[in-house]
Amino acid sequence: MPARQNAESIRHANPRLRSRITTEGLDRVAHRAFMRAMGLDDEAIAKPMVGVVTTEGEMTPCNMGLANQAAYAIRGVSEAGGTPREFRTISVSDGISMQHQGMKFSLLSREIIADSVEAVVRGHAYDALICFAGCDKTLPGMMMAMVRLNVPAVFIYGGSMLPGKRGDEEVTVLTAYEGVGGVLVGTMPEAEVNELELLCTPTIGACPGQFTANTMGMVSEALGLAPLGHSMMPAVFSERQGVSRRAGQEIMAILQQGGPVPRDLVTYASLENAAAVVAATGGSTNATMHLPAIANEAGIDFDMDDVAKVFDRTPLVADLQPGGKYLAKDVNGIGGAPVVFRLLMEQGLFDGSTLTHTGEIMADALRNFPEPDGEIIRKAGNERAPDGGVVILKGNLCPDGAVLKVAGLKETYFKGPARVFDEEESCNIAVQAQAYEDGDVIIIRNEGPVGGPGMREMLGTTALIYGQGRGEKVALLTDGRFSGATRGMCIGYATPEAAVGGPLALVRDGDIIEIDGAGRSINILLSDEELTRRRKRWIAPDPGKLGGALEKYARLVGQANKGAVTHSGGVEWAWEE
Repeated sequence: MPARQNAESIRHANPRLRSRITTEGLDRVAHRAFMRAMGLDDEAIAKPMVGVVTTEGEMTPCNMGLANQAAYAIRGVSEAGGTPREFRTISVSDGISMQHQGMKFSLLSREIIADSVEAVVRGHAYDALICFAGCDKTLPGMMMAMVRLNVPAVFIYGGSMLPGKRGDEEVTVLTAYEGVGGVLVGTMPEAEVNELELLCTPTIGACPGQFTANTMGMVSEALGLAPLGHSMMPAVFSERQGVSRRAGQEIMAILQQGGPVPRDLVTYASLENAAAVVAATGGSTNATMHLPAIANEAGIDFDMDDVAKVFDRTPLVADLQPGGKYLAKDVNGIGGAPVVFRLLMEQGLFDGSTLTHTGEIMADALRNFPEPDGEIIRKAGNERAPDGGVVILKGNLCPDGAVLKVAGLKETYFKGPARVFDEEESCNIAVQAQAYEDGDVIIIRNEGPVGGPGMREMLGTTALIYGQGRGEKVALLTDGRFSGATRGMCIGYATPEAAVGGPLALVRDGDIIEIDGAGRSINILLSDEELTRRRKRWIAPDPGKLGGALEKYARLVGQANKGAVTHSGGVEWAWEE
């Protein structure tokens, strides 16, 4: 068949393609000329245009290797009759931006990722989308873009790294972080932590515990946005090539057959499913903010309170780091994340009527996955805890909520005097010098979405405290974030944040703070009258002239309990002319 005739038949077979806005008509001669300059012929121009976006780059090991995986998705799209269009966006490494001003750009990068993908897909009127992401903020950023755009889309998580080995012991970057604290108190020689530095990250990929990346990888499957069973495969496993190739083929089937789009998948029920998976696996506290942000893109009111309800009814069944023993590779070895989904579904804690990205009912898809092994994932009746590994606290200190990861904690009640710091740096200096006492409630404020701005995460601080052997001898409370790797008595995401006048702004050294994980409460033991007097004297901190991305972010961003989002959400763009 001549090329132009074949192109015409392809056009007639795909009359509803959005890309027709750029490819058809006399007034699109210049548009087609640019496409021809990229090597496209009549046939390629007539096919569906499928964006394939990655966060590939040398900013972090989490995202190295995504281009290789995406190459197989590109092959799958081509084999199934589409024209793939590859592009990339940014990432900011939490690991490398940790403990300095660069961390202010980590959460902000989530919005840049979502916005940049939106700009490319809308600007070029692509018909469908395959997203690859590899580290903490890149995963929710890509999922937010998918839901915002609401074109046929599939998400692929790039996978985690393998752990290192020190003798018979498996070690990870968390081992090294906490080793620094050990050096400071004299329980670990510096030579040993230097050895850990060389051993703990032997491959590309994200951190291997149930930290933010792996938590959000599971979330992508629970929401139906990603292939079931892929997220726990290590980044270096060759199986990922087949997953990506099938994703390319599947996106074409979804496009051609009118399969589900992201807002068919991201529903209140699937968001509850995702929250249940976070709780059941002792996942990252960051999910309490990312789930509301994804919901916001679909126009669904799902905030920290909704997350809390699910957490309270979901048992902790996984024995995963940082609160447990095992890693993502171990979950992959027993069947992957759907093993957890099936267990929860059989207990009435996971709605099996939600959809997968292919349009299959989740309950039907989960029948193909095995039951828990009983050790890595506990069976019903042998849970590690009766409720989730993450809880939401409320009280007069955090009236809109704060987040505590209880997985792995020996005690969930703490009461002590406040030791107040107005930013992370001064607290780090004090912690390194051990200028704090057992029983203190260390407070780091003015680190929220607005006050930071950017809501820095405090893994460096918490790892030092834990490494000094005092992880449960003190509590740490902040309106900033915590890493998924954080453990100990650490409470973050305090809302409202101090910079907008939240009660955290009113705390003084020596005030008594009471934290009750079982009672889901957090209070400062002061009268309402005293808090009112202090509020009248409070002066909002002057952020100074910020300029650039931080200035725009601080003006737009909302509070953590609503997802720390920067736009109203729920609007679908009109693609037709």
